[in-house]
Amino acid sequence: MSKGMIGCGVALLVLLVILGAAFMWFVGVRNGLVESEESVKAQWSQVENVYQRRLDLIPNLVATVKGYAEHEQETFTEVTEARSKASSIQVDPSKLMGNPAALAQFQSAQDGLGAALGRLMVVVEKYPDLKANQNFLDLQVQLEGTENRITQERRRFNEQAQSYNTTIRKFPASVVASMSGFSQIPYFEAAAGADKAPEVNFE
Repeated sequence: MSKGMIGCGVALLVLLVILGAAFMWFVGVRNGLVESEESVKAQWSQVENVYQRRLDLIPNLVATVKGYAEHEQETFTEVTEARSKASSIQVDPSKLMGNPAALAQFQSAQDGLGAALGRLMVVVEKYPDLKANQNFLDLQVQLEGTENRITQERRRFNEQAQSYNTTIRKFPASVVASMSGFSQIPYFEAAAGADKAPEVNFE
């Protein structure tokens, strides 16, 4: 066997080793991106879960308040309509990638429901007997706890999304991400006007 053939065989072997290593690296990076994306999706499910808990509490809350404040029909209608809108907007977690409009629409509906609930709580302030009702107090505690959970789960979602977004933007993972169709996931943002103290007027 000539030296040329041996050299050619060695070069081919080296090339195969390099290609194999590159392939294994590509697969490893892609699998890491998939794991990161799945973590974001799992956290999104937790966000939806706590928002669903809020949706489930609202009918009981409204029914309890109605028993004391029947003539506040406009507020009840606003809460019911906001709840209906919020429950009608579902976001497939796989469609969050590269689609900030989907999250913005979901967040807008949830913010609208939060605002309507705020108006309902202002109505409650007019009725001392209602504020002392044990059923209402229990519902209020559950709702407050749910709002706290929503804040926590949104923060965790943003953390997962940040980790994922950072990974797909860093070189060389960005090359694999762009070749494999991974794109950025939007964040939850503070509601408009959240930077200003709310005005409370119980008159």
